[in-house]
Amino acid sequence: MNIYHSIVILLGILTFTHCDEHDHKYEEGQEVVLWMNTVGPYHNRQETYNYFSLPFCRGTKKEISHYHETLGENILGVELEYSGVDINFKRDKTKTEFCDITLTPENYDAFLYAIKNHYWYQMFIDDLPIWGIVGEMDESGKTAYIWTHKKFEIGYNGNHIIDVNLTSESKKEIKPNTKLEFSYEVVWKSSNTQFVNRFDKYLDAGFFQHKIHWFSIFNSFMMVLFLVGLVSMILLRTLRKDYARYGKDDDLDDMERDLGDEYGWKQVHGDVFRPPTHPILFCSLIGSGYQIATVTILCIVITILGDLYTERALLFSTAIFLYAASGIVNGYTGGSLYARMGGHLWMKQIIVGAFLVPVSICGVAFLVNFISIYYGSSRSIPFTVMLSVAAICLFIILPLTAVGTVLGRNISGKTNHPCRTNAVPRPIPEKKWFMEPLVIIFASGVLPFGSIFIEMYFIFTSFWAYKIYYVYGFMLLVFLILAVVTVCVTIVATYFLLNAEDYRWQWTSFLAGASSSFYVYLYAMYYFFFKTKMYGMFQTVFYFGYMALFSLGLGIMCGTFGYIGTQAFVRKIYSIKID
Repeated sequence: MNIYHSIVILLGILTFTHCDEHDHKYEEGQEVVLWMNTVGPYHNRQETYNYFSLPFCRGTKKEISHYHETLGENILGVELEYSGVDINFKRDKTKTEFCDITLTPENYDAFLYAIKNHYWYQMFIDDLPIWGIVGEMDESGKTAYIWTHKKFEIGYNGNHIIDVNLTSESKKEIKPNTKLEFSYEVVWKSSNTQFVNRFDKYLDAGFFQHKIHWFSIFNSFMMVLFLVGLVSMILLRTLRKDYARYGKDDDLDDMERDLGDEYGWKQVHGDVFRPPTHPILFCSLIGSGYQIATVTILCIVITILGDLYTERALLFSTAIFLYAASGIVNGYTGGSLYARMGGHLWMKQIIVGAFLVPVSICGVAFLVNFISIYYGSSRSIPFTVMLSVAAICLFIILPLTAVGTVLGRNISGKTNHPCRTNAVPRPIPEKKWFMEPLVIIFASGVLPFGSIFIEMYFIFTSFWAYKIYYVYGFMLLVFLILAVVTVCVTIVATYFLLNAEDYRWQWTSFLAGASSSFYVYLYAMYYFFFKTKMYGMFQTVFYFGYMALFSLGLGIMCGTFGYIGTQAFVRKIYSIKID
């Protein structure tokens, strides 16, 4: 049991609570807490409000102390409030009225708006989510009805709660100045399901393990084999010819050699290792790409081993922790690269490397948070949480990035290029339009996007609709396939660029790998308009803002993959005797 759970237990003892949902074990008759979370329109999953923002009434039981939401839950808009409903472990409860309200005109309008917009709510019992709909309109669309009775059927196995089902009953018409009585009942049933498998009912195996999902993995794998074979065949054969031709030049003097070959990738050997423009930004992007890739692979592996998706916001909280802890990876990789490029503005590089991604995230989050506050949504991030995030950036990410930079500069920061760099840059000759870096960049993103776009559909659906993504084995395979495809494509693109005697390969290789994120964002637009029924300014800003962040992170990671593979390729081909 970790320290977080230990603190929860201690707080429970000090406040005399009897809720054991922290360890999911109950004794017969012990209190089981029904937490009310959020309510919102069905088609706008992220537009959520506090459950009691609608004029629902609470039960008569007094409020109890409970552990507060984690940082991840706060950011994701989880707002647990005690329902006041009395539920005891293995104790059936017949139909019991727990509260009533009189509908004022304001309350009537609030319920009517919610019912017309298909509002539904979320609750939790022992960390198991429960969903229910507020009400419904009649066929004419003129009369609104609300469900006033909740029937809970709770399955148990030993001292564990295994399953919770909610049935909404007693449909009542709502009218101004009328009284509504809310009731509930509880039925306990024995279950043979093991505690470790209790979350399986929420996993849609038919959706995620559909034949098209398996086919997409197979198709992407075949693409990898094709690309690897293509790169090996074309480049190795071409380079072998180049090596043979250039090898003959060893018997010639300098003037004959210069007059003999005035084209090809060998002609830019004196400029190919020239530092790119804006080296601080470039090295910061590469360092951030290493960091994002590290967090991604660790989250996937940990989730495969530990099923993090079964706990509220645990995966998100883990990602925050891993990102903060991996700041040293960012500093080491970005700092060592900056040192090899001969950089001297170390403080600037450290600050840019540490805050490049966090500032981008905070900028979009600030815009979305402003809209959330205007709408009164639970998605608005409290000021204290903002301070916590700022503290993580200042006191964890920044120092670790600085430490990593120092280590990277001293351990692997020495320049060891196989070719000398000329003092004066070589003029870049004119070339055909399809060999221009911009064309190469956008053309290079098509194949990597093609290898993942099916998986993007499942990921988008799990986040923007009511699906729980759990097939992280698929995600791991797609992650590896994406990395290989990106490396192969950028190597081919870079070879064409160098063969056109254009030595600006660093930014080109990075942007060629990153360009797949451009197509992902275009697909996100298509998904919004043709695959969802989202509406309203709040949901639109939320969707496109965070999809831009998703695409940015994916682009930085894929751009880093492209640069890593291309750098190894360039060093390899220029390691022959050039001078």
